[in-house]
This record gives sequence, structure tokens and C-alpha cells, in this order.
Amino acid sequence: MLVKISDIKIKKRIRNDIGDIEQLKESISKYGLFHPIIINNKNELISGFRRLESVKQLGWYEVEVKTVSDLSKIELLERELEENIVRKDFTDNELQEAYYRINKLQNPGFFLRLLNRIKQFFKRFIK
Repeated sequence: MLVKISDIKIKKRIRNDIGDIEQLKESISKYGLFHPIIINNKNELISGFRRLESVKQLGWYEVEVKTVSDLSKIELLERELEENIVRKDFTDNELQEAYYRINKLQNPGFFLRLLNRIKQFFKRFIK
């Protein structure tokens, strides 16, 4: 569901320092918002503070949200904590493998380029 960013209320948060969000803004600008911002039925921010600040700075007027309701203050606080604690960054080897695979797809070798051109040639006759 889309909600006007100006309608989202930010109450007292655990995270006060959003840090450097330039990379996040670049990612959202290039790929869009992967995960919706979470609000309650009073339009109060539950989680997604850095994402919300990023889209504000990008000049968005509306943002995709998910609404949760009937949560106690403890449950709201637990959700904010969970989103920021329960994550696992890629290992150095996983990152290296991902960048290697992207590079290989962006720069295929001679035989792969030749094979792709042959496939394209024959696709014209198969239609």
C-alpha cells in the first residue's frame, strides 16, 4: 500500500543516528525499495527509518508500506530491534564470488559470445 511520506509520524526511536545513507539512496534510486517500510494503524513508523530518510532525500512523495496493528509497546520495540539485529552480512568470499559472477555475465568470453550469436541467428528461423 502506498502512503504519503508526509503522513508517516516518527516517534521516539532506538536508532537516532542514521549514519551515511548515500549507498542506500543510490541502491533505492537504481533498484527501487526492496522492503516496505513498516507502520502501525496510526501511521507511526515501526521499522525502516533509514529507508524512509533515504526516500525523503530522493524526493519521493509516497512510499510502499506494510501496516501492522494491535501490537503492544513491547512488541513494537521488539520489532524495531529485530530488524536491526537479526541480519547477516555476506562473507568476503561470498562478496568476491558475487562480483566475479556479475563481471563474467557483463563480460562473456569469446566462445560464449559466439554461441549467443549463433542462438540469436537460429531463433529468427524458429519463430
